[in-house]
Amino acid sequence: MTTTLASRIKPRAEDSFAISFAPLCLEEIYFKSDDPANGAVVVMSGMVRNQTDGKPVVALEYQAYEPMALQIFYQIATDIRLSASNVNRVAIHHRIGRLKVGEISVLVAVGCPHRSEAFEACRYAIDTLKHNAPIWKKEHWQDGSSRWVSIGACEQVGENCS
Repeated sequence: MTTTLASRIKPRAEDSFAISFAPLCLEEIYFKSDDPANGAVVVMSGMVRNQTDGKPVVALEYQAYEPMALQIFYQIATDIRLSASNVNRVAIHHRIGRLKVGEISVLVAVGCPHRSEAFEACRYAIDTLKHNAPIWKKEHWQDGSSRWVSIGACEQVGENCS
């Protein structure tokens, strides 16, 4: 019998993971990562910016292979807890569809008793998501041209594609 990634990793009830067409909300992700045992909640918000390498951007379009992307999110939370067992909550939400400049594309939040673990875990989560999650974006430029880019490929070749 073959064990698939999907059958090995399950999310914890106290965590929150989502891929959605709906706009993402900072207050919601904060609430989902808050816990009475927290001394810190660190939130990272990724947004659509108005340029890439000096080229004017009007929108980004995100697509994801949702089942596998969610499994990557679950694995990220599992890995975080293996390195810091006192993590109380992990929340990772990514938006898909067409987003305009200024809209939030990804929110990552980690709640811990201490700020140093929360910062470290949050950075690990976004960096690992960008390298491993099957999420792609299409950059739409002001001149009418566009290009699909794998988020992980951006990081691997040293481009600043967030």
